[in-house]
Amino acid sequence: MERSKDPSLPDRAVTGVRAPTITVYAPEKPNGIALLVTPGGSYQRVVLDKEGSDLAPVFNARGYTLFVMTYRMPADGHAEGSEAPLADAQRALRTLRARAADWHIDPQKIGIMGFSAGGHVAASLETRYSEPAYAAVDAVDQQSARPDFAVLGYPVISMDPAIAHPGSRKALIGETPTAERQHRYSPEQNVTPQTPPTFIFHAVDDPSVPVDNALVMFNALRAQQVPTELHLFAEGKHGFGIRGTRGLPAAEWPQLAMNWIASLAEMKK
Repeated sequence: MERSKDPSLPDRAVTGVRAPTITVYAPEKPNGIALLVTPGGSYQRVVLDKEGSDLAPVFNARGYTLFVMTYRMPADGHAEGSEAPLADAQRALRTLRARAADWHIDPQKIGIMGFSAGGHVAASLETRYSEPAYAAVDAVDQQSARPDFAVLGYPVISMDPAIAHPGSRKALIGETPTAERQHRYSPEQNVTPQTPPTFIFHAVDDPSVPVDNALVMFNALRAQQVPTELHLFAEGKHGFGIRGTRGLPAAEWPQLAMNWIASLAEMKK
C-alpha cells in the first residue's frame, strides 16, 4: 500500500502479513556487520520505506549489510498470537546466522535495529531471545537468536498504560490484560545482565510514543549493568527515520549509532 502522494518519496506499508519476508540491502564493501531491521507500524502494519529502505544508502556507505523484514501482526489470528512478531524476529536472526557466509557477514556481529512498534519487536528479541516463541522447524533453529547488539529508535517499550502507546498496547495485549501479561510484554521488565548492548534514541517532543519509553529501558539496562547509550533530541516528533530529520540535530542519529556500534568490544574481535 503506497501512502505517499510524492512519487519521488515512497512511503509503502504492508498489512496482513501471512509469511514474514527479508529484503537484503548489501554494501559494495561489507564490513561484516549486519543489521536486522524491524520497521514500525503500531503493530497494525509494517512501514517499508522510511524505517526500512531509506536506511540502506546511509548504512551501506559504511559497510553495513541491512536485512529489512516484514513480520506478522499480533492480532491477525496467527497460531502464535501475540508472540508472532517475536517468533518472526527470532527466526530471522537465526537465519542470518545460519547463512552468514552467503551474505558476507560475521555471525557474531549481527544486531537488530527497530523503530516504534518495531522497536518493541527489537527490545523483545534482545530480552526474550532464549524463550521459544515458536516450534523448531529445522537446523536453522539450533542457532542462537540473541542479537549481538540492539538499536532502538523512538521505541514502544512499556505496556504500563501510563506511558504505553495505546494502539500498540491494544493490538499486542488487548485492553484489559492480566498483570502477568503486561509484564511479559514490557521489555524493560525483562532486562538481564545477558541483554546485549543497546543504543536508544528518541525525540522529547514525540506526541505518539512518550519519551518515557526510552527512559525506562535505559534505566533498566543501567540497573543490570548492560552497556547502553541514550540520545534524546529536543525535536523530531515521531516516526522521523532519516527523511524527517532534515535541518534537525536528530539527523545525526545514524552516524551516532554506527560510531557506537564500532566502539563495542564485540565488534573489535
